[in-house]
Amino acid sequence: MLYYLFDYLDQLDFPGAGMFKYVSFRSAFALILSLLISTIFGRRIIDKLQKLQIGEIVRNLGLEGQLTKKGTPTMGGIIIILAILVPVLLLARLDNIYIILMLITTVWLGTLGFLDDYIKVFKKDKEGLHGKFKIIAQVGLGLIVGLTLYLSPDVIIRENIEYRNQNNEIERVSYIEEGVKSTQTTIPFVKNNNLDYESLVSFMGDYAEPAAWVLFVILVIFIVTAVSNGANLTDGLDGLAAGSSAIIGVTLGILAYVSGHIGFASYLNIMFIPGSQELVIFASAFIGATVGFLWYNAFPAQVFMGDTGSLTLGGIIGVFAVVIHKELLLPILCGIFFVESISVMMQVFYFKYTKKKYGEGRRIFKMTPLHHHFQKAGNAGILAKIQKPIAPIPESKIVVRFWLVGIILAVITLATLKMR
Repeated sequence: MLYYLFDYLDQLDFPGAGMFKYVSFRSAFALILSLLISTIFGRRIIDKLQKLQIGEIVRNLGLEGQLTKKGTPTMGGIIIILAILVPVLLLARLDNIYIILMLITTVWLGTLGFLDDYIKVFKKDKEGLHGKFKIIAQVGLGLIVGLTLYLSPDVIIRENIEYRNQNNEIERVSYIEEGVKSTQTTIPFVKNNNLDYESLVSFMGDYAEPAAWVLFVILVIFIVTAVSNGANLTDGLDGLAAGSSAIIGVTLGILAYVSGHIGFASYLNIMFIPGSQELVIFASAFIGATVGFLWYNAFPAQVFMGDTGSLTLGGIIGVFAVVIHKELLLPILCGIFFVESISVMMQVFYFKYTKKKYGEGRRIFKMTPLHHHFQKAGNAGILAKIQKPIAPIPESKIVVRFWLVGIILAVITLATLKMR
């Protein structure tokens, strides 16, 4: 909103109004504003949650310090959502299709997570919203995002074209004159880092193009569901999900900036996505909101984000990666979320398999998601294949180590743009 006000003032030669034309200025403003909202207004929201007695219900799983978390206010994801929405609505161009999609994603999954938390807290149902309704909502969002990217005339790319010399060395990179709709995406660790989904269904001949878009929409649905659930599983230790999301947000912001800046895109030899630079403002608000939330969520946590926050963060990350055509980098960038989800699936499968084969369920890890494995003491009567570490690791140390792994994965993700 402020963008349009200052654009009008700039036409009247109002001093300083032209600063709002620059994405870098608005991004810095968004970061500062989101930090202020999450820290200053966050305290008021936490106090309100305490008055309403919206506390975490904790089951005794034999984890160190677990019972001390009982009664800690939950649904703190409201703080994150407000700290994202307010700066973006004030500072971003609201006619940008990518910003519109990100706002829809934030509100959609924020509402879904809120309903889940509401049922858990007020209805005293520890299962929360039934799983099938969560899946339906996530699939619905995936359809909205996928079909919008397919149907909107504003969603285009300009493909990078290499010009090589006699020694087969790249002399320069240029771009086609007009933007086109495309199912191309960035793929890591290969010489030509553009993959067109249409090439995967080329056997369909004249129907290859529509089939590629069908494949793309299905992939979007899978990504939204997988990443949002992955973030939800990761939200089990103080500051783990928020800190990991902030690291991912910084990386996505950098990727959006270089993809929307023709000079940097040319240097990195990646596709140019007109309009994607506006997403840097959203990424800045996202980073500020998650870092600001850590002020209260770092160990020992004064508030938990609940599903209101974790489902929203995961969905934002998934959709953001899709709209900048970097979704195939998510297994690396979101490695923490990925491993947490895989650990749960492996545990469930192995337990059912051994129960059927031996009449007694056995485990691979002492406990899942994976972060709880490190909290649990080994050789304590748990039938798990992996008992190390024997001594439980303090929660704060586990979180910091996971953050460090997340930073390494973020650096690798950025390095893939040149590792080909």
